[in-house]
Amino acid sequence: MCGIFGYIGKKNNAPEIVIDGLKRLEYRGYDSWGIATTSEEKGTEQLYVYKKVGKISEMRDTSAFPKSTLAIGHSRWATHGGVTDANAHPHWNSKKTLALVHNGILENYAEVKAELMKKGVKFITETDTEVAVHLISHYLESGLDLRKAVLKASARFDGRFAFVLFSIHSNSIIAVRRGAPLIVGVGKNETFIASDIPAFLPYTDKVNYLDDHEMVELLPEGPKFYSLKTGKSIEKRLITIEWQIEDAEKGDFEHYMLKEIFEQKETILRAINQDPEEIMELAKLIKNARGAFFTGCGTAGKVAQIGVYAFASIAKRHINFTPSSEFTLFHHFLKPETLILAISQSGETADVIEAMEVGKKSGSTLASLVNVKGSTIDRMCDYTLLIKAGPEKAVASTKAATSQISLLLLLAYASAGELDSGRKLLVETASKINDLLNPRYLKHISKIAQKFKKSRDIFIIGRGANFPIALEAAIKIQEVSYIHAEGFAGGELKHGPIAMIQKGTPCIVLVGDDETRPEIISNALELKARGAEIIGIGPVREAVFDHWMYVPASGIASPIVNLIPIQLFAYCLACARGLDPDMPRNLAKSVTVK
Repeated sequence: MCGIFGYIGKKNNAPEIVIDGLKRLEYRGYDSWGIATTSEEKGTEQLYVYKKVGKISEMRDTSAFPKSTLAIGHSRWATHGGVTDANAHPHWNSKKTLALVHNGILENYAEVKAELMKKGVKFITETDTEVAVHLISHYLESGLDLRKAVLKASARFDGRFAFVLFSIHSNSIIAVRRGAPLIVGVGKNETFIASDIPAFLPYTDKVNYLDDHEMVELLPEGPKFYSLKTGKSIEKRLITIEWQIEDAEKGDFEHYMLKEIFEQKETILRAINQDPEEIMELAKLIKNARGAFFTGCGTAGKVAQIGVYAFASIAKRHINFTPSSEFTLFHHFLKPETLILAISQSGETADVIEAMEVGKKSGSTLASLVNVKGSTIDRMCDYTLLIKAGPEKAVASTKAATSQISLLLLLAYASAGELDSGRKLLVETASKINDLLNPRYLKHISKIAQKFKKSRDIFIIGRGANFPIALEAAIKIQEVSYIHAEGFAGGELKHGPIAMIQKGTPCIVLVGDDETRPEIISNALELKARGAEIIGIGPVREAVFDHWMYVPASGIASPIVNLIPIQLFAYCLACARGLDPDMPRNLAKSVTVK
């Protein structure tokens, strides 16, 4: 959540470059935005700031912005202070010589603010960010240079955060990271800083990852890195990103979400195209661990639950699941013999990182399935498998989820000594999905969505590995259509939820191509007897279905194929209700604060 982008180089259109970069970060979620740059008036450098509530995409005319070789920008998702132009970033000091943008939360900002107010500092916003820029300015006025002032201010704050700032008196940008992601892009005679790679992907595919407790000074000729704890210079490895700019664009699709759903024709195959030795090595770690945990948040958490079912049925191995936000409560079960497998698209989810930190303190082995090479979770783990889904820009995760499920199934088969069988099943499943995803199928699901676009509630049931898919279905529908949705295990209906069913209530029934089929059909009949309108997802049109979304028979891979029509249904519901499925309200793509 929130996006940061900064540029310094030889080009004199830095404000335009930064606005373009912020537009590429819109998927992260925001409610206001702004930029800061330098402007020359009467022969002296001045600070120029523009910030506004609303969409960055509405800014089309940048001719009024000054010509400059340096600029920073921010898209804000409000935490401290309301959604106003004043509270939008960047913020500046009293003399308007220093501008700063910030991601994260400064947990002790009120204490520092009170100290600064006693020294006569005047505050004009409600944000914790303004406290940071005034504290740095205070240290500058005490005689420190900019780098030392930033070091001292960073040490003063509690919490997870990232700062990016510049002074009109120096031709550089300073950035620090402690918990919130920042990535440096290195071009020819230009340097970038951003919360995520797509922001600068049109300009360079060479990156340095900023680790926690590190600082970088951005110069046109390149970055210089320092320890945030000691201030000493450090060396960083330059990494080439394999993503192509086309991967991060919508192309002919109206929305990123739809594009990414259709990309599952290829992404599942990419996910399982792994070195067999690496798959076997991780499978062996899971098999030999004395206590294994799968963990994730949101969609990734539901994927982890599917993994529990996969390992139980395929590998006959018990795996523990705990949502990452609850993981710290189970720290007393963690031992050096424990393995923790984290699942995350971005590799930057704050709750998952905290879970990994708890595991690290216990000496547990850390492994991960992530989409972003070099992300925080990737770098802190002992073992990582990349899901290779390419950039996922829609807030609602689609292709990353099915890639993660595919890898978990492959790992379960590998743990059972049947890697080749697992790979064959998933290749066949990917081929079936390729046939399934076509304009005719989308049109069919759109017609069903039109019928239910005014629904107040939608309930989803599944059994076995399709129970977590029911939970994920509820997330997808909630995220993009804002219709109240809940998922249940089919057998739990009679223990309470069936009281909610009345005539016309839409209920989605996920039919697994496995031994759970007779029971889930029985549950569907129970719903229909109470007046529910049944939307069935399965390989056969059952008599109980009022509406049917076909999926190919896929055996134990049915959670993958059953999820795809759910994704399309949620997307079509959002469009039918006049909503933007790429940017759902109150949500962010990457949740980097707790």
